[in-house]
Amino acid sequence: MLGIYSIAICFYLLGVRIAALFSKKVALMVKGHKQTFKILKEKIVSGEKYVWFHAASLGEFEQGRPLMERLRKEHPEYKILLTFFSPSGYEVRKNYDGADVICYLPLDTPLNARRFVKMAHPVMAFFIKYEFWQNYMKALQGEQIPTYSVSSIFRKEQIFFRWYGGTYYKVLTRITHFFVQNEESKALLATRGITAVTVVGDTRFDRVIDIANQAKKLPLVETFKSKSPVFVAGSSWEPDEDLFIRYFNEKSDWKLIIAPHVVSESHIKDILSKLKRKVVRYTQANEQNVKEADCLIIDCYGLLSSIYRYGEIAHVGGGFGVGIHNVLEAAVYGIPVFFGPNNKRFQEAQQLLACKGGWEVTDWTSYTTKMDALLYDEEALKNSGKASEYYVKGHSGAADIIYSAVFG
Repeated sequence: MLGIYSIAICFYLLGVRIAALFSKKVALMVKGHKQTFKILKEKIVSGEKYVWFHAASLGEFEQGRPLMERLRKEHPEYKILLTFFSPSGYEVRKNYDGADVICYLPLDTPLNARRFVKMAHPVMAFFIKYEFWQNYMKALQGEQIPTYSVSSIFRKEQIFFRWYGGTYYKVLTRITHFFVQNEESKALLATRGITAVTVVGDTRFDRVIDIANQAKKLPLVETFKSKSPVFVAGSSWEPDEDLFIRYFNEKSDWKLIIAPHVVSESHIKDILSKLKRKVVRYTQANEQNVKEADCLIIDCYGLLSSIYRYGEIAHVGGGFGVGIHNVLEAAVYGIPVFFGPNNKRFQEAQQLLACKGGWEVTDWTSYTTKMDALLYDEEALKNSGKASEYYVKGHSGAADIIYSAVFG
């Protein structure tokens, strides 16, 4: 007899198959899931020791990356198996050279789980952040394979801690050890009798520090900046742009770099229509026109994490929509970070606000008030930037703790 969880998986599978008829992204996922066992058959080498890392998408991959790269460097006798659930992770990182085998993780049916674990035969498994799959965890436990939850974070409203979540929380009991982000998560797990828990923080801090240390040198951006102060807007959406572009047009003589979240021709044209000062697109920039411009639009992907280092202040977009993007990518460079009001679910944003490295803006009045407070007070600008830098550095080290606990 099928349990509620298995029935839900069956309905989800049906929904995915239907959605694949209308969405290229979902179709990619369905196709990828079908290829997984072929990839395992071709690439898994019998007798080798595989460590399995699973990330739902790209963000979770970045959280697991410090562990993968240190393991590869210090224990080359281990092979790395990397799986993704989402196309936004797999399609971007399917050629990642830090792993030996990369594939999608098929849907969590009992048959898929048993087959996957038997074929991959990992010596241990790491699931990043929110990944808790009942059948995969059961299959791993059945084979006595140590399973770790990394950078996980729990909230009391999650199903595990609801009165009706008594069956589903059992998936958590199959985890060998939890490496959680905060004390609240540890306390919540304790209410379910789970005590194999260590509070380590978030491995994203380690990752953004690695990214900053490896930041690309961008000659055109350096020419654009010259000796001018620069405001960097990253992963911006229209509501964000309406605020900082207006401020840039009316109240500031700083230079502006915009790296929109959606790099489409229609979005770029919309941004161009709002700017009243001299602007150049990155893909059309040269040594001369970029020097003369007041605004640089990054109309391509892959540069944002390096671009933040050229700024004196950053604005991270998404806070007027479903939620802010990665504020740590900017804060690591020791600059104040502005963002919209939808930030309450983001622990790092809340902590940046508390230490005065982050600044929440909700409308034109709050935006001008807070921007003026930094632009026209050099000491305040410096102190806010230091607060961001100290926050990121002070929360680093989670990857080292996890690595030492597991690998000695």
